[in-house]
Amino acid sequence: MASKLPDATKGLGAGAIDVEDGSGAGAGGKKVTGRWPGFVHFFFVLTVVTCALVYAPRFLSPTVPVDFLGPRQPSSGRAAAVQGRSLDALVLDNQVNSPCASMGGHGICCDRSDFNTDVCFMAGDVRTDAASLSFLLFAPQAPNGTASANATVAEKEERVQPYTRKWEKHLMANIQEVRLRAARPDEADAHRCDVRHDAPALVMTAGGYTGNLFHAFNDGFLPAWLTVQHLRRRVVLAVLAYNPWWAGTFRELVSGLSDHHVIDLLHDKRTHCFPGAIVGTRFHGILAVEPARTRDNRTLVDFHDFLAGAYKDESTPEHQEKPRRRPRLGLYSRKGTRVIENEAAVARLAESVGFDVSILETANGAPLSSEYAAVSACDVLVGVHGADLTKLLFLRPRRASLLQIAPLGVPHVARGCYEKATAMMEMHYEQYDAAANESSLVRKYPADDVVLRDPEAATRERGWDLTARVYLGGQNVSLDLGRFGDTLRRLHSRALRLPAAGP
Repeated sequence: MASKLPDATKGLGAGAIDVEDGSGAGAGGKKVTGRWPGFVHFFFVLTVVTCALVYAPRFLSPTVPVDFLGPRQPSSGRAAAVQGRSLDALVLDNQVNSPCASMGGHGICCDRSDFNTDVCFMAGDVRTDAASLSFLLFAPQAPNGTASANATVAEKEERVQPYTRKWEKHLMANIQEVRLRAARPDEADAHRCDVRHDAPALVMTAGGYTGNLFHAFNDGFLPAWLTVQHLRRRVVLAVLAYNPWWAGTFRELVSGLSDHHVIDLLHDKRTHCFPGAIVGTRFHGILAVEPARTRDNRTLVDFHDFLAGAYKDESTPEHQEKPRRRPRLGLYSRKGTRVIENEAAVARLAESVGFDVSILETANGAPLSSEYAAVSACDVLVGVHGADLTKLLFLRPRRASLLQIAPLGVPHVARGCYEKATAMMEMHYEQYDAAANESSLVRKYPADDVVLRDPEAATRERGWDLTARVYLGGQNVSLDLGRFGDTLRRLHSRALRLPAAGP
């Protein structure tokens, strides 16, 4: 069947990846490519709502045959104990204290206890049914070719929307629902395998808010990595709402997660067969990885290393000494709202303090690999609160600093987005809270207005709409160079005490 994806595949060059849509002959199907367009959508209100919430996730863990992956190197005593388990089965879910750990090699198990996400697991003979957007679990075959009488699975159908914001009802109404159920023996003939995979499927979505960089990482790729990183790319990504922009923009991350072609789940009408499936992804919090929740003690630094590998970071290893140079400061130059109105003066100030300054453009259409190269070379990353500060994940762990400028009225929200992630990267976090006289709102409101005089009281009185419309969407900043200079000098002094971040 012909793909119904947008016609955005001409002249793609190196920006494309391959996806199976099932329209071609043979097991591989037709390859549809994607690209990075000349624009990026930023949903800043959605980002801030996410940062303002408190999360409390919990996790689970079914098993699949060990031949899904090669040996792993344990990173701790606990990981070593996991690796030392019976060789006939291996935990598919990498979370500790998993309520599905005892499901065995054949079954369906769902964990719906997390506030943010539902995750279901299927172990055994799993086949897709494209017409109903379902994954069917067939009973294992006995030696005589009939279904094994010992394999029993509850007949209840499970339904999952594989996105990590299940509490946001109006959004989730637009996330496709995937069905999971045990198949009847008489359904086998109608579901003969068109494509056989030797690795389990991960069902995720390219929909939701993933057009925004913060959400692409926070809601999408970091949870996907948390869920399957221990499978070491022996996993097949089955993607809902697949689109060429997503594929082209994040092609390195897609390739870093999986050795296999992506399956366009909504347009591929073939029957795909897997030895297991995961529907949905894990979530540890805002840009967070909690080592105590993973069997191999993974950290956010490990996710940074994944990004470095995906973007082919071949800079000097950390243990190798580099000649001292002036520390580099990257300054994000925003457009539209939350602009630094005296940006040129701020850049000159940073240079006078002793930094080499790089002006980093936002939403410029550059590939993320080049963004990674620019940011990872910085000792200090500076920017007004916004989605681009998600690229703190590109900074060098244990060396760099993030300086977030919080406009009037949003210091708490700004801190909630990025402070914890910076700490998890073992980096230094600094926040510069703009005062009323540094805000462009002084040109709109009288000096005694509560909006300027007491932003917290104004927000309590007028609600979230005020924050979104005025403090986030309606102001720029003009920084006090004296006060901001003190902050820069502290960060410069710190940078001089550490090895240089860039080449």
